[in-house]
Amino acid sequence: MSTEVVITGTGVPHLAPGRAGPGVLVRHGETALQFDAGRATALRLCEAGTQPQALSALFITHHHSDHLTGLVDVIFARWLQTHDRHVPLPIVAPSGPATRFLERMLDPWQDDIDVRIEHAGHPHRPDPVVTAFEASAGPVEVWRQGDVRVLACTVHHEPVVPAVAYRVETPDGAVVISGDTIACEEVQKLAQGADVLVHEAFRRALIAPAIERMPHLATIAAYHADTAEIGPLATKAGVRTLVLTHLIPAPTNEKQKQGFADDVRAGGYDGELIVADDLTLVRF
Repeated sequence: MSTEVVITGTGVPHLAPGRAGPGVLVRHGETALQFDAGRATALRLCEAGTQPQALSALFITHHHSDHLTGLVDVIFARWLQTHDRHVPLPIVAPSGPATRFLERMLDPWQDDIDVRIEHAGHPHRPDPVVTAFEASAGPVEVWRQGDVRVLACTVHHEPVVPAVAYRVETPDGAVVISGDTIACEEVQKLAQGADVLVHEAFRRALIAPAIERMPHLATIAAYHADTAEIGPLATKAGVRTLVLTHLIPAPTNEKQKQGFADDVRAGGYDGELIVADDLTLVRF
């Protein structure tokens, strides 16, 4: 048995063909864990061979919309495809804005839910089971099932607070998902000795010339991980495979993808390096 990491979405709020909203799927045996659910996540899960009803749990890194817009779709797909066999989706999230969103997200769909229950005889509502945890810089265990466990720690995506990274440990090793953050010591420590680090990536040098005419780009750059800083982080953590996702700006050809890799290599990282596309798969 091996552990698989599937990138279900490499995109950002700006639309780009072929790039769904942020998400990472981790599979080990019968355990399937989804991290974030940006646009088109349900479709990417299906394409990856994991239907929403097969998910063991779903984890939220923070409350930015691009990480959440596909969540209701995942919940409804799970509900409608299982009917009387429906099992509520466990969702794990840091206490605060993310859990407040989770409490309200099905409210606009109440009429739809009512008519489906009445017309199709669904015996259960689609409501997920939400588990909230208090985020902290020191990693805390937030989920465990059999020989798989998930740890979380806060990262730096201010003013979005809290934002967290996750570490999934299986008998095969560990994978860390950074969520949205600058390159920070918290992720480095969480990723120590990990087999795979999935990290967001922002090519700040490429964006710099445009900041003068579009000043809002400076605020965006200030809370994302510069590709020049990811290499040293992954090297210090001793990560075997580094996967770049949430790519800003979205590459449209192989030359632009290589630019992300070149930036990271310039920072000294010499392990396996993947600039992800949607459905990129890594095994360990």
